[in-house]
Amino acid sequence: MILLEQIARYIDPVAIGIVFGGTLLTTVFRSPLGDIGRGFASLGLLASANPHADAAAARVSVSRIRELAQVRAIACVDRVETAQRFLIRAARELSEARNSGDFVRWAAADVDARRLRHQGVIGVWRGIAETAPAMGMIGTIIGLVQMFSRMEDPAAIGPAMAVAMLTTLYGVILSSAIAAPIAGRLETISEAELAWQTAACRQLEILAREELDSLPPTVVRPNLRTVL
Repeated sequence: MILLEQIARYIDPVAIGIVFGGTLLTTVFRSPLGDIGRGFASLGLLASANPHADAAAARVSVSRIRELAQVRAIACVDRVETAQRFLIRAARELSEARNSGDFVRWAAADVDARRLRHQGVIGVWRGIAETAPAMGMIGTIIGLVQMFSRMEDPAAIGPAMAVAMLTTLYGVILSSAIAAPIAGRLETISEAELAWQTAACRQLEILAREELDSLPPTVVRPNLRTVL
């Protein structure tokens, strides 16, 4: 009971509303809704993401794609079995490419789009980390104004002072202990993911040059999308 009473002293609905509500509202104004949705959805990656295991699995999948292209044909590499959706798309694009240039253009566009999405998500949490202390300072000023305007009422000084102090505390916690670490972790995951995806695309580009660009000029490989 004593512990609960001690914890209850650090909980104030008004201070929570000012800091968390103000930060959320500011985030809605400064970031696209799509990035905000992906930002909160990315919280599930903090514990489950394993970039090193993904990179190792990607190397195995690329080796399987190369073996399939050598045993059968490059048009069959979309049949490779892998749990990584990026490599499934890459294999499909490789199987439909008429030359290495087609695949290189797709890979560059896809990796760049993925990088932009990652930056948007990370930017949401960076923005929260930057905004929370300001919301805490606003709450502190509001609490002090309320306290000084009610100096004649000793009973009102305590709640106003609590708002002034707790908003600063909440702002620091939300910024330094929650949002900033999340942004840093997501940035690390993003860099590792983009690194293995870029490396995989380079290996597949080499395969495309070996298998597609070596065709005689008279042999034109149809683009399956155009045919379909």
